[in-house]
Order: sequence, then structure tokens, then C-alpha cells
Amino acid sequence: MWLITGGAGYIGSHVVRELTAAGEGVVVLDDLSGGDPVRLPAGVPLERGSVLDAELLARVLRDHAVDGIVHVAAKKQVGESVERPLYYYRENVEGLRTVLDAAAAAGVRRFVFSSSAAVYGPTDADLVTERTPCAPMSPYGETKLAGEWLVAAAGKAHGMATASLRYFNVAGAASPELADTGVSNLVPMVFQRLAAGQPPLVFGDDYPTPDGTCVRDYVHVRDVASAHLAAARRLTADPDAALVLNIGTGVGVSVAEMVAVIGEATGHTGVTPEVGPRRPGDPARVVASAEAIAGELDWRARYDVRQMVESAWAGWQARHPG
Repeated sequence: MWLITGGAGYIGSHVVRELTAAGEGVVVLDDLSGGDPVRLPAGVPLERGSVLDAELLARVLRDHAVDGIVHVAAKKQVGESVERPLYYYRENVEGLRTVLDAAAAAGVRRFVFSSSAAVYGPTDADLVTERTPCAPMSPYGETKLAGEWLVAAAGKAHGMATASLRYFNVAGAASPELADTGVSNLVPMVFQRLAAGQPPLVFGDDYPTPDGTCVRDYVHVRDVASAHLAAARRLTADPDAALVLNIGTGVGVSVAEMVAVIGEATGHTGVTPEVGPRRPGDPARVVASAEAIAGELDWRARYDVRQMVESAWAGWQARHPG
């Protein structure tokens, strides 16, 4: 049985769907601060509560005979982390430590950790590999890097097979009801502006990139979910695994290019973006090398940027009819 923390959230619910579709038993723990039970498939148990609640964790692991954990629950807004670093360290680092402590006490032997490309920070590398030095530019990125260290240390000390998966920029939806309901990520942020009759907002156009806007690796959330399934199966087959892997496409897309794709997919072509100041903690370019995950898990991204945007737009329209 797999426990998915944050399993009612945007990414977590896609992971739940992927694992259950593959025949894996799943239970979800979510405080519903950013999650919605509607996202969960029928029959998947939901335990409502915080990952900081050690007693709750111990009971859930015992009652559901959990032997594997996928830890997705976290706070994830870079800008907010700059303003509220203590909150982010409590939620993301202490929350993870509490989950790992409960896992070790319960004899859990498989642990998948949702990390982030925010661990890397500024780099001159065309493609970021897992060996690229980590220099996070935000408290959020710091909490993810500290989380990887915790997972690796706990895995080694307590005999857990582990995988830390570094997400790049996640977008899209497997179905409208699973779409991202937040507006902190670029794609839903642009949708919101366009729906309000406002131009898309771009944070900075003076970066050292071809068009001056940040360059990112956008990966479909369905691909992110399939990578989690591949990691879960690897940890089941290899009890000594200790993996750190990028989840990305290897293709860089600038913010300006992404805004143009969104305009085409939504019928808002020819809209000139409004340029605002740079956001704290945003590096100019971060694009994944996906070679390691292909070699370790036989995984490759299947969806392109246009498919991400179109699926995300279908979800937005379902929530905002008319």
C-alpha cells in the first residue's frame, strides 16, 4: 500500500490516478489547504490532516499497512518563500522529517520524494544534469535540497529505497477536474489575466536569454505522474536504490514563447504582454537533462508544450464556463 501525501492536490492527484490505474493500492493524506477530494478516484481512502501530525501519521501507516510513501505535500511558491522562510522550512523540512520519522518507526521500505529544479539556481549549463552544483536562489529551493539530504540520510540509516524526483515546470492536466486551480504557475496565471481582459504579465524581460525572458523546461503533469509510477516500481524491485533524478523534457521554452503558445491555444493571439519587475529567486535559464531518468527508469516525456496548454485550458474552461 502506498501513502500519497498531498494526494488531493494538483500533482498529487495525478500521481494517485497513475498508481491506481496501474493496480497499486493507495491511501491519501491531505490537509486540503490546496487539495480537493473531488480529484480522488472512487474508493481511494482520504485521511485529512497535516504531515506535521506525528500521531496521525503513525495511525495512518498502521491502519492501512503502508509499506511505501510518495511525499508530494509541500508549500511551493517561490516568492512566498522569500517573504515567509520560517513557514516554508516548517512545512517543507519539518513536515518531511516528521513523515520520515513515522516511516522509519513503521518499517516503511520505499520512499519517493517530490523535489524541484529550484535546487539548482543559476547555472551556465545548457542542460542541467543531476551532477550540476546546487545553489538554490530561494528558501523554497533550499527546503527541497534539505529534503533530499534528509531522504538520503534516512534511507541509508533505516534501510529504505529512495528516489528524489526533481520536477521542472509542471503544466497541463489529465482531465479537466484535475487541472491546476492555483494561479502561482505561469499557465493558469496567463489564463486568469486573459479571462479578465488583461494582457499576460511577464516578470522581467532583461535576462541574458535570446528574448530576455526566463527559459524553462515545461513538463506535462501526466508525464510527472508516470515518472512517479516508474520510480515506485523501481524501488519495489531494487531495495538498495538511492536515486536523484530530473523530471523534464530537455527542451527549453522562454516565458515569451510560452505566452505565445497560450495565446494560440486559447484564441488570444496578438496580445502584447505587460512586463513587470523580476521576481526574487528566478534564475535566467533552467532546462533539464533527462538522460539519467531514461537510463534508470526507462522513462521519457511523451507530451509537448501545446498539449500541456490545451489540456490546462480545457480544465480552466470547465471551471469558468462562459
